[in-house]
Amino acid sequence: MKTWDDQELQARFLVLVGNYGSGKTELALNLALDDARRGKTTLVDLDIVNPYFRSGEKAELLQHSGVRVLMPTFAMTTVDIPALPAEIQSVFETPSDHVIFDVGGDDTGAAALGRYYPSFMRFRPETRVCLVVNCMRPLTETPEEIAELAQRIEIRGRLKIDTLINNTNISHLTEAEMLRRGEETVLRAAERIGVDHVVSSGLYELASRAELKTPFMPVQRYMVPEWMES
Repeated sequence: MKTWDDQELQARFLVLVGNYGSGKTELALNLALDDARRGKTTLVDLDIVNPYFRSGEKAELLQHSGVRVLMPTFAMTTVDIPALPAEIQSVFETPSDHVIFDVGGDDTGAAALGRYYPSFMRFRPETRVCLVVNCMRPLTETPEEIAELAQRIEIRGRLKIDTLINNTNISHLTEAEMLRRGEETVLRAAERIGVDHVVSSGLYELASRAELKTPFMPVQRYMVPEWMES
């Protein structure tokens, strides 16, 4: 297993996109909490599609750790249609060491990025767009499906994907071999897409047995459904 170098995903603006159930939110939480130890960090919950498993649910934990949290207006309420507040634009105007965007699922959620396209273009060299892939989820089980999803997200989000993150898992039932097979699939997808930067993520004890080729980012689980808590 290659040693994880946190500089590989260090960018002023880090955008996490992917399909439903890929684990974007879990990664966003881990990265934001880790970044907060080194500098001023903002987490933008840009999910205007899925009301469940959103980073805004952990706002209290994040804020207590020094992370500024921005989310759609009416998020975490009973209102059906959240709106993007003007405050989100401020992340491009005020100094911040790190800004992490947790974007809603698939190309529909990525459409929210289009609103900030001019700002992202101003800071494109300081921006890294990461497609999070869980090969155990429908529509991202093969290199072809992953490449198709990547194309749709790039079109709707208007940003080219820079990195693929293999986050293959089935929650607490994940096995090391699943993560390794997911890595093989994601590497083949990266070749099809033309992306040369691939990393893997998951619980550390799994990666130590998976014999991965890609750098591995260990994560802690924060987004645990109530029905799984004992």
